[in-house]
Amino acid sequence: MRDFRKYSIWIDAVSIANQVYNITSQFPSKEVYGLSNQLERAAVSISSNIAEGASRTSPIEYAHFLEIAMGSAFEVETQLTIALQRSYLSEDKNNEIITQLQSIERRINSLINKLKANGQRQGQSL
Repeated sequence: MRDFRKYSIWIDAVSIANQVYNITSQFPSKEVYGLSNQLERAAVSISSNIAEGASRTSPIEYAHFLEIAMGSAFEVETQLTIALQRSYLSEDKNNEIITQLQSIERRINSLINKLKANGQRQGQSL
């Protein structure tokens, strides 16, 4: 069993989620059930899918959950862009989080590629 709690990628994804919660707490109240909620859910989904995938015994299954985490990271980027355009956060804060997200995305992509190669060596298919 993999201990996802020790993965720097998971630790960084949890940090992103906490930063997102700090940001959305400053959004207008009209966004509580709109952009705030969607952004929070997508941010939480990144680390959640990394953790859930770590529980899978198959490298291909783990890669599948990492692909979902990647999709959630892209969602967060998109939603932060919308929040920036609506002036809900500063450009500096947006750039800071986007830089962190892109680092996580690169590492997720690298891990996906390694897992898929490992799964194919084990005779598994997608």
